[in-house]
Amino acid sequence: MSARKKGSNRGKSDEIYIPDKLYFRIGEVATLCKLPAYVLRFWESEFPQLKPVKSSTGQRMYRKRDVENVLEIKKLLYEQGFTIAGARQQLRVETKSEKGQQAAIPFPGPSSSEIQHIRQGLREILTLLSTKRTG
Repeated sequence: MSARKKGSNRGKSDEIYIPDKLYFRIGEVATLCKLPAYVLRFWESEFPQLKPVKSSTGQRMYRKRDVENVLEIKKLLYEQGFTIAGARQQLRVETKSEKGQQAAIPFPGPSSSEIQHIRQGLREILTLLSTKRTG
């Protein structure tokens, strides 16, 4: 029987093994992830990445990718101390980078020499303007 490891905490006893099957009921996911089912239902409303399909009987059916997302959300919230909004943003960034899109990179600020150059240029403009008014 094949099983997949989840998590980057290699060698720790608390690693989660996701069985190799197509769908998991919410109770199975709750047990696997050591979370109450109501937390999973709440996270569905907070994280767009978490979209289990509903069976003909209305049961939530999580795919393997959904279970992996639950584990990632749990890690962000409980281990890394993210807020829900912060975890949502982090997952967005991770999803973009997985799809080959570049995550937003902060625009580099000007260096100290560039700022000095800009200030000097502004002083020159100010000098020109003040001499035209007095002259």
